[in-house]
Amino acid sequence: MAPMAPWERVWIDAETYPEDVHAYVSCIECHGGQAVDDMEAAHEGFITDPAADPEKGCGSCHPDIAPYSANSLHTTLAGYDTAIYSRSEPDKFDILEHMEQNHCESCHATCGDCHISQPDSVGGGLLEGHVFVETPPMSRTCTACHGSRVKDEYYGAHEDIPSDVHFRARMACEDCHTANDMHGVGIDNNHRYDGEQTPACESCHQDQVGVGSGIPQHEVHGTELLSCQVCHSTTYTNCINCHVDQTETGVPFYSIEEHFLAFEIGQNPERNAERPYKYVPLRHVPVDIDSFSFYGDDLLSNYDNRETWVYATPHNIQLHTPQNESCLSCHGNDEFFLTINDVVEEERAANAGVIVDAAPPLPEGYEQYITPLAEDDTTPASSDDGFWGEDTSTPAPSSDDDAFWGDDSSSAPAATPTSDEDAFWGDSPSTPEATTEPNEDDFWSE
Repeated sequence: MAPMAPWERVWIDAETYPEDVHAYVSCIECHGGQAVDDMEAAHEGFITDPAADPEKGCGSCHPDIAPYSANSLHTTLAGYDTAIYSRSEPDKFDILEHMEQNHCESCHATCGDCHISQPDSVGGGLLEGHVFVETPPMSRTCTACHGSRVKDEYYGAHEDIPSDVHFRARMACEDCHTANDMHGVGIDNNHRYDGEQTPACESCHQDQVGVGSGIPQHEVHGTELLSCQVCHSTTYTNCINCHVDQTETGVPFYSIEEHFLAFEIGQNPERNAERPYKYVPLRHVPVDIDSFSFYGDDLLSNYDNRETWVYATPHNIQLHTPQNESCLSCHGNDEFFLTINDVVEEERAANAGVIVDAAPPLPEGYEQYITPLAEDDTTPASSDDGFWGEDTSTPAPSSDDDAFWGDDSSSAPAATPTSDEDAFWGDSPSTPEATTEPNEDDFWSE
């Protein structure tokens, strides 16, 4: 897709903006500067993004949100510190902080990155001519940053892998990830997997989970042995060896050695009362012992303190997956489990706590559950396609398409890629080009 023209990035629509409640606030009250005729003097002290400091820029009108947002993971990037510092030592944190300032902080999201403009990481530019958008458009804000993992998996961009059932049910990010979650209201954590699961599958599927659900597979496994994604996620992106660097003129950049598609079940590295599961899907993150060597030697001196195969919640949920076709698809089948042979030798110490010796065998007494399907039947008798939204066809357009897709397209994107990329992504021509290359936001979120 074509990038934004320069005028589109700064354009203020004189007809629509006056209807926005923010039009009652003067420009200089948020952006600074001076109301004078001299252009140079007018821009003295100009603030490009007032929301970079949520409390100062937005707090006077939004005191119930801004203080929380200022401390949210989107703003503080505390998840980066949790992941990176755990591999290092305190006397090296200042160097790593300098590295983050160069390579990571451009990815953080301010209030404006969701409600006014596209994120800087995809080129910036106003969403609707400076009109404040209450619900961020999914394809131009959320998946613009969370691209190489969430977007490609959720939309079904990987060949032969269908889109997420929630996508096919026409659900946008905010249907699960509420405003309070995004703003950090009532949340105090240093990593996205700290504390309560929000959202959780049980939030919508309480009656379909665990004992009492009437679903044999759920009755047998309960709620503490497996996370839902163990059975209902499928192949996802994994990345290998990221390295940060700078050009000769000092422009920061990073490179990733490779990425691949896989699905691996392993032991839960985040096991606690909120996430009691013994087994979870694990995703490989591209940290390497020399990832930050441009800034100094031995910065990750405690590299083995944290797994490189980490707890994962992929956005590619399906009713039917290869591992849940039958009991023996998973039990006794090492194909879906992270065994020592799946881990390179230099990372085995770091991943000792998540590697499984072998796939668990089918327990004695459960042989009655092994009921092969008839030759002409490919659907288990207990399936409920209506509930799970397993129809893989393109969702039918509805009258509220614009609100859902967050753009001016007249119909929903196809559930799988088409030759017309603009139609697939459902974006206006000004949206940055869709890409399957890993982006900085995704690969640092260990």
